[in-house]
Amino acid sequence: MKAIIVDDEKHVREAIKLLVRWSDFGIDQVLEAQDGLDAVRQIEEHRPQLIFTDMMMPVKSGMELMEWLQSQYPSGKTIVISGHDEFELVRHAVQYGGVDYILKPIDHEQLAAAVEKAVSAIRREESDRRLQQARNIEMNQLKPVYWDKILSNLLTEPKLYSQHAKALDAEFGLGPSVKECRIAILSLDTMSLSFKDRFMADYELLFFSLTNICNELLSARASGGLRQGIAYRYWNSDSEAILLLYGGLDQTQALLERIREGIRDTVRNCFDTGVSRVHPFPEGLTAAYLEARQVLRRRNLLIREKRTLIAGPAAAAPSSRQLSFTDYAEPIRLSVQSGSEEQIRRAVAAWFADVRKLEYIDMEQLEHWWHEYNVVRSRWLAELFEGDGLRGEEEHSAPFVVPLDEEGFLSLDRWEQQLVRSLSELSRLLLSHQRQDSNVIFEIAKFIQNHYHQDITLQEIANHFYLSREYISRKFKQEFHVNLSDYISGIRIDKAKLLLLNPNLRISQIAAMVGYDDEKYFSKVFKKTVGVSPNEYRKVNQP
Repeated sequence: MKAIIVDDEKHVREAIKLLVRWSDFGIDQVLEAQDGLDAVRQIEEHRPQLIFTDMMMPVKSGMELMEWLQSQYPSGKTIVISGHDEFELVRHAVQYGGVDYILKPIDHEQLAAAVEKAVSAIRREESDRRLQQARNIEMNQLKPVYWDKILSNLLTEPKLYSQHAKALDAEFGLGPSVKECRIAILSLDTMSLSFKDRFMADYELLFFSLTNICNELLSARASGGLRQGIAYRYWNSDSEAILLLYGGLDQTQALLERIREGIRDTVRNCFDTGVSRVHPFPEGLTAAYLEARQVLRRRNLLIREKRTLIAGPAAAAPSSRQLSFTDYAEPIRLSVQSGSEEQIRRAVAAWFADVRKLEYIDMEQLEHWWHEYNVVRSRWLAELFEGDGLRGEEEHSAPFVVPLDEEGFLSLDRWEQQLVRSLSELSRLLLSHQRQDSNVIFEIAKFIQNHYHQDITLQEIANHFYLSREYISRKFKQEFHVNLSDYISGIRIDKAKLLLLNPNLRISQIAAMVGYDDEKYFSKVFKKTVGVSPNEYRKVNQP
């Protein structure tokens, strides 16, 4: 291990060298530098793990050196040894990763404790790095991410097969002799909640576990000498594991049942699986994937069992879509306007009463209802909030997430509860918005926001709203917890901050634009509020 002592006083460097028992810490080389610039050169050349530095030095100070270390050499541990105890110096040392801050004259025991702390951190991080490297090597050996991506790309670009044919043949036996294939998709979008929670923090591990189980059963060893397929993560989807089947295609049903049993025995869970018909390889890969995916999207989610669905005439879903959310939207909208959660609950219940009468609901139907809901909800926002919209209101254009029960099956009860909660929150926001609109104090605040650049006085506001000055002052302070004059000043300063980002505007121009006729008075108010002058703020924040 190496160390470097950076100080413009030679006797300080010598003192540190004498006070530290370097061999006790495994340090076999101690370098010296007389300023920060010299230190940078030596650190780049020798890469010492431990750095001692003074703060006040010529050419390049310790503060500048620590800034450089944080950006260019963050792995080094820094101990500051300084003759100054100013707060800004200590704060800077802490901000830029200093392990300790020792004042001169140097205390032997304090110095030893700081070195012990720094060396322990160095060793701990080095151990963590070695462990992480070992883990990375292991993961690279066990999980062929490269092949996952190659195989994923083949589903959308089958012509890419020719570029990888030899390698695929050598690795998986997927060579020119393979003429036909099938695609099977394991759908993870209806996992049980306990299983989802188990892998929530590490989806990589989930895909690794599933594909590893499948590949064991697809391998040549398991099938008596001929590999039957490849299982891999599909990188274009967060919820699909793909099985590319190309051996023993007439035994697909039995093979998938063995895989299903293997997954159930290993991870205690089952998944819906969509399977395509036989397609030519490789040119039929895209069609096979789309066919398997369509089978999954059209499966009846009301059936409470995980199944293997093979494409064919019997897999077609009902073509009629007779139940429309739009037909129930008006009573739901009125219940939202009523502000009554009970009315919302009743209106939503009427919709779900008819949904529960259905014998068939698939993913396409759910997404259609979700789209209808988003459309009418957007219209409600425009109408109820008169184009103002809702600050902080989340967008609802995200893909539909199936509301599941604990076992991973479609739960209309949970979906109903979610919709009631969402609409109740919308109703509360509407009532709050209406109260705000009816509150004259908010109208005054809006008036100030629109006229901040003018010479607004309390008397003018009182005349404009036909209220007394005392009433406005008192109510404004109660609502916004700030004096009206400070509120106006705050808006003006915020606007000035934005204008200061434009280097082409003079300070006097900016002052006038935000309502100050006197540039000096504007600068005084700005500095009092922000802590720096307008010019200083512009220099610090200039892009």
